[in-house]
Amino acid sequence: MDLPIVVGIDGSGPSLRAVDWAADEAALRGAPLRLVYASLWDRYEGALLAQELDKPLEEVMARDVVGAAEERARRRRPELRITTDVLPEDPEYGLVRESGTALAVVLGCRGRSGMAEALLGSVSLSVAAHAHCPAIVLRDGPDDRARTGIRGRIALGVGRDPAGSAGSAAVRFAVEEAALHGARLEAVRAWRRPGHAGHRPPDVVQPDAQLTGEPAQQQAVEVLEQALRDAPAELRVDRRTVEGHARDALVAVSREADLLVVGARRRHAHFGLQLGRVAHGVLHHAACPVAVVPEPA
Repeated sequence: MDLPIVVGIDGSGPSLRAVDWAADEAALRGAPLRLVYASLWDRYEGALLAQELDKPLEEVMARDVVGAAEERARRRRPELRITTDVLPEDPEYGLVRESGTALAVVLGCRGRSGMAEALLGSVSLSVAAHAHCPAIVLRDGPDDRARTGIRGRIALGVGRDPAGSAGSAAVRFAVEEAALHGARLEAVRAWRRPGHAGHRPPDVVQPDAQLTGEPAQQQAVEVLEQALRDAPAELRVDRRTVEGHARDALVAVSREADLLVVGARRRHAHFGLQLGRVAHGVLHHAACPVAVVPEPA
């Protein structure tokens, strides 16, 4: 069975942008698209609306949310295989469960009202922290339409484990995305000068050729080389090191990228929010969609 790309929808503009983005990705991969609407609050609100319209609740919900999203996806990518579902449960639980049989889960980051915005923000963070597959979160844009592949660049934040980074799920996902989109891969590794309190502005990014040989900087170069050792030779790759905080460096790089990929280490005995500071920070501040890829403990 082909695994689908799952989209969490709620009828808002950002969730419709997520439908656009996921439809393009599914078409590129030849994968099915699955549209999932899960919300206890909206189920109660929908019951009141159904009573007013004298129609069954499921019909009202399908027309207002799922039906509109499906129609949008079919207009954008008529060739897609599309399935839909309505889950009468909290969205974070439903979408994390869906992620167990998905290629990726795609979410918008805002809701339809002040209260819903806070709820959907927590849903995005929770799903990104616990999903069993890559979770892609799209931030608000100038309108409700997603524009994919504009810059031709996929950014990758390379973690701190040089021994395991070549086998990193985040690296593999970023390499695959760049190859699928015919894009350039920009792999970024941040480093800090020992004992140095300050750091350069995050937009000061140095090509490897300009490195001075300083130990911390040289180690960053080695981590990048280790992480990308299995990348296809035909893939266009820029290896970059940045002096400063990783979150700031990745946020800066995201301004010129179509997608930013970061890893999140999973701890199986831990049930709290499983996002590191870097992943949490870029989800809030990145200028492009962010893919959080789970890494085994």
